[in-house]
Amino acid sequence: MLKITRANFLPIEKSDFPEICERKGIGHPDTVCDAVADACSRALCAYYLKNYDRVYHHNVDKAALVGGTAKPSFGGGMIIQPQYFLIVGRAINQILTECGTETKLEYVPVATICLETQRQELGKIFRNLDLNKDIQFDYAVRPGSIDLTGVFDDSHHTEEVPLANDTSFGVGYAPYSDVEKITLEAEYLINSSKFKDKCKGSGEDVKIMTERIGNKVGITVAAAMVSKFINDKDEYMNYTNQIKESVLDLAAKVIPEREVTCQVNVADQIEKGIMYLTITGTSAEAGDDGEVGRGNRSNGLITPCRTMSLEAVCGKNPINHVGKIYNVLSTEIAREIVKRGEGDITEAHVKLLSQIGRPITDPWVNSIELIPAPNVNFASIEKIGKEVSDEFLTKEYMINLRRRLIEGKVQVF
Repeated sequence: MLKITRANFLPIEKSDFPEICERKGIGHPDTVCDAVADACSRALCAYYLKNYDRVYHHNVDKAALVGGTAKPSFGGGMIIQPQYFLIVGRAINQILTECGTETKLEYVPVATICLETQRQELGKIFRNLDLNKDIQFDYAVRPGSIDLTGVFDDSHHTEEVPLANDTSFGVGYAPYSDVEKITLEAEYLINSSKFKDKCKGSGEDVKIMTERIGNKVGITVAAAMVSKFINDKDEYMNYTNQIKESVLDLAAKVIPEREVTCQVNVADQIEKGIMYLTITGTSAEAGDDGEVGRGNRSNGLITPCRTMSLEAVCGKNPINHVGKIYNVLSTEIAREIVKRGEGDITEAHVKLLSQIGRPITDPWVNSIELIPAPNVNFASIEKIGKEVSDEFLTKEYMINLRRRLIEGKVQVF
């Protein structure tokens, strides 16, 4: 059921309430869990497709990172107890195949796939984490329940429309506000290879919290610093100042009309020797745990001033898990509506509700709320909303989205 309405709330840029936005960077324990869980799903998809020309039922979306114990010091330090990473979920690990008149039971190396993927993904994220000493890897992935695998098996073929695995919803909106843009771009900048090459003392565990009241924007950065590159307090402060100045320079380019301030590692007490110093570049080395779904939503941000879903997107299968598909799809629909509006649509908000066993191209509820630009006729933008919705809720678009999710070409955290 499609329903397109004029939103009865102000655009976020014109709202009186303080705007708040957060992003947990790629090295934050929660984001690490998101990244690894989704990488494991993609690796399982790739193995299933390569060997059986289809994807089998799986959901590996319960990963946890258990923090370790460390004693960093200027110039180095000691890992006392390593971190522990556990991937938890469900995945088909035995497949009955037919060869002529005979049947054969084949085994899928789920454990090997998940363990190798964990190591590979952590190796991509961290520059200063020793995968052989600083962290332990484990898995607890078992076959799925009969009812859910049954729904999955009814909809796995590429020529068929998948059936929703659950009665669930996904939400999305567009465009990003100024606060959201700078929050996202600031983390991307700090964790970029180019920035890390020149600011070696900066670790990957970065959190950006941004608030706006009126035209004033305040950015707080929590950045784990890497001890082996820092010999004293002065070097530590030089590195944190480098982060601060880089964020302010970025803000001057991204949101030039805003009054922006930035603070880095505000809990530091330099004179007492209390600083955010780590050996590996992440707080997980010192007891900060992580879990899938506790961080960024599928659009890369945590936005309490917007409509949000608490669904853990990462690690869920990309075939029929609406908790994943509808959150990504809602955002893509909203962005395309705003794009086609060519300035006539100030904001688009999309909510999709599924019903278990129902084709995912036919949501139980498809709600689109639009805010027209001043002096724009609502009927004209209502037509755009319907056109985009009709195009994106097709078998062809779903198959394309599935492919992009498996290839890792869609933002999910």
